[in-house]
Amino acid sequence: MAGRGSRLRPHTLTTPKPLVPVAGKPIVEWLVRDIINLCPDKVDTIGFVIGDFGKEVEENLIKVAESLGAKGQIFYQKEALGTAHAIYCANELLTGPTIVAFADTLFKTDFKINKEDDGVIFVQKVEDPSAFGVVKLSTEGIITDFVEKPETFVSDLAIIGIYYFRDGVKLRSEIKYLLDNNLKYKGEFQLTDVMETMRKQGTQYRPGEVNEWLDCGNKNATVYTNQRMLEIKTPTGNISSSVKVTNATIIQPCYISENVIIKNSVVGPHVSIGENTTILNSVISNTIIQKNTHIKGLITTNSMIGNHVHLSCNPKDLSVGDYTNIEE
Repeated sequence: MAGRGSRLRPHTLTTPKPLVPVAGKPIVEWLVRDIINLCPDKVDTIGFVIGDFGKEVEENLIKVAESLGAKGQIFYQKEALGTAHAIYCANELLTGPTIVAFADTLFKTDFKINKEDDGVIFVQKVEDPSAFGVVKLSTEGIITDFVEKPETFVSDLAIIGIYYFRDGVKLRSEIKYLLDNNLKYKGEFQLTDVMETMRKQGTQYRPGEVNEWLDCGNKNATVYTNQRMLEIKTPTGNISSSVKVTNATIIQPCYISENVIIKNSVVGPHVSIGENTTILNSVISNTIIQKNTHIKGLITTNSMIGNHVHLSCNPKDLSVGDYTNIEE
């Protein structure tokens, strides 16, 4: 999760993308929770590979791990040298069964990992595979090839960025070989190159198909992911008992955190609101609003509004970063 999140600016100028909230929790917390549900055994340690995000962010990540009964550890990728390099930054954790996940992906699946499998690559069927890395399968359901953005059809099973390796030591050894020999593709050390080497040496990968794959790459995608996560995780809504509602209607599903005030407004469906926020004389749907924000007279949908925002106007579609003041 060391990337800059440039497509989600201005929100990622102040908050690392994996900590942007959807449906009341940071993206990375939902991801970790759902990965734990896939696992046949207890998850002991969660390593977060980050950039220079600051002490507060690091403490929040450790709390995420501890809340799930695991030890949290922080590792740093100081240069953007590719996916294999990022994983190797946490090489001390590669000692046994290992799951690798890229932290801007959420998913829904009934699949469970079989710990006897050499490896699992999580995939989803897509209509246009030319925009993705895909896998080819044998008649026995074993992955036989990885193809990046195929120009002609070879498979519709797109790789979503979550992987299981039974042998973390083998994974570590092959990444180290890549780094030591400076084997780059387009200037970066790629995990797919490592997996292909391991496959040729006898590692058998199976596909783990997900029912739904949710992206948080940009504002529109993140707002849609918030909508789906509310529908999946809290279809009847999740509203704190400290919320004060006066002459207002809330249409579920919504997530509304502590000490929120809603007055003379219609909120929902698919709205997430952070703590200590006030909403007055507004009609808001399908929107993420973060903490300590004051909104008055707003009619909007499909929007993201950051922390410590003061907003009094009447636009339709917004992406407003932290500490913004807009009045009309």
